[in-house]
Amino acid sequence: MQKIISILKRKPGLAVEEFQRWWLEVHGPLVTRWPGIRRYVQSHALIQGYRKGDLPFDGIAELWFDDAEAIERMPAHIRADGDNYLDRSKAVRLAVDVHVIKDGAIPAGAVKNIELINRPQSMALEPFRRYWREVHGPIAAKIPPLRRYEQNHVSMSAYAGGKTPAYDGFAITWFASTNDMRAGASTPEYAATRADEKNFLPPGELPIIIAREHVIVG
Repeated sequence: MQKIISILKRKPGLAVEEFQRWWLEVHGPLVTRWPGIRRYVQSHALIQGYRKGDLPFDGIAELWFDDAEAIERMPAHIRADGDNYLDRSKAVRLAVDVHVIKDGAIPAGAVKNIELINRPQSMALEPFRRYWREVHGPIAAKIPPLRRYEQNHVSMSAYAGGKTPAYDGFAITWFASTNDMRAGASTPEYAATRADEKNFLPPGELPIIIAREHVIVG
């Protein structure tokens, strides 16, 4: 099964609440008619995340298909509907390979932490992917309140012909609540996770949103 992740940003001037309503109630049902779709999850940024200003993106769409050919058969009406609400200049769509680091159940009403990952320019792709999955992943998986942890590595096809995708991967973790997420950030395990980041990530803060997911299909 093939998974793709789409990073979404609303058009300038559009209220977050209006964007989220359209995405969930109007666009979501349209996407369910995409031939070959097997699972579809929308992750909406929490409204409180906008208190200090706009976010780099408003959410991600995760879609699973039987094969890559089905991905390319997007019905025209789905794309046309998105043109009314989405800032296409900031759109990113990438095929990913999913690695489940902690295979826990997702609680009802859980919050979802989504980090957009890039490797340092000095680090080759394969060592980066191996370190992220085999070394860093098990360290982060020990954070006590963390319920589930998936690494989404951008598929190798995105690098074909010397291409450089916008991101190298997406780290997705689930917590039962924002309180649990905050509690996890005060643990020694979280401190160890942050300390290890310098070994495979560039300096600076990662683009991140805290979201709540809506399962539309599957």
